[in-house]
Amino acid sequence: MNAKTDLEPQLLYPQSWSEYELLDCGNGYRLERFGVFRVIRPDAEAIWAPALPEREWKAIHARYIPAPEENGGHWEKIKPIPERWQIHYKDLRFWLQMGGSKHLGVFPEQAVQWDWIQEQIKAFAKPVRVLNLFGYTGLSTLAAASIGASVTHVDASRKAITWARENQILSGLENKPVRWLIDDALKFVQREARRGVTYEGMILDPPKFGRGPKGEVWEFYKLLPELLQVCQAVLSPQPCFVVLTAYAVKASPITMYYAIEDMLKGKGGHIEVGEVALKESNPRGRLLATALFARWTYQKRGEEL
Repeated sequence: MNAKTDLEPQLLYPQSWSEYELLDCGNGYRLERFGVFRVIRPDAEAIWAPALPEREWKAIHARYIPAPEENGGHWEKIKPIPERWQIHYKDLRFWLQMGGSKHLGVFPEQAVQWDWIQEQIKAFAKPVRVLNLFGYTGLSTLAAASIGASVTHVDASRKAITWARENQILSGLENKPVRWLIDDALKFVQREARRGVTYEGMILDPPKFGRGPKGEVWEFYKLLPELLQVCQAVLSPQPCFVVLTAYAVKASPITMYYAIEDMLKGKGGHIEVGEVALKESNPRGRLLATALFARWTYQKRGEEL
């Protein structure tokens, strides 16, 4: 039995944030609010003119100054702002932090996937074991763990794992069954396959380019097909969900669709693809595309969750 074929892309954006806003975007930048602090970050997708007046863009606490090289840049403080502060999304609490990257520790658009993951786990009649690869600061992991899933969280960065564990404690979820592992994603899944370990849920958020803890090189187009093939080997015979996100790659929803379809062949269920975005809170209300996604659920379309 094949999954329901639906190649019409969806556009998803979160609507339940209280402590995050995309205030405006344009001229290659975002104006955002994280808690009580307003920041400016570069975003190449924002090629139009800003909607808000210049005074709004000047009333900020910090801005990220990019460097010519892809991974360079630094934060410039305009008004007093702490190095770390807390915000929350529903029951999840987590730390934000300014460092050498423009990223602060959360991808706000992913809230739509946190909600969706929880819906799939709630509707599943059996215990769900989740594998989260390239898990970053752990918010998808904690969303799954908070409603009863046991989660194996893998990231190559020791700093990210430490941050994720701090978020677990901050959210009051330190007693939930989460394994935090510093490892190369592909090598870890290969070992799990040899051990015969399986998972009902998978969260895959691979970067365009990255390095493992021992210098292993990750390139999206070169290694994603191999990773999905190995993930197929550790997917439970009765899976619950799979979600794949791709940032900063020259792909399309169609590419993502067929990658997931091949991985989940014979499982039935439903696949949907599209883009995740953020919506401006100003009167223009434009959508800023951030990433592509493909996700599979055992639920057929139209079934009640």
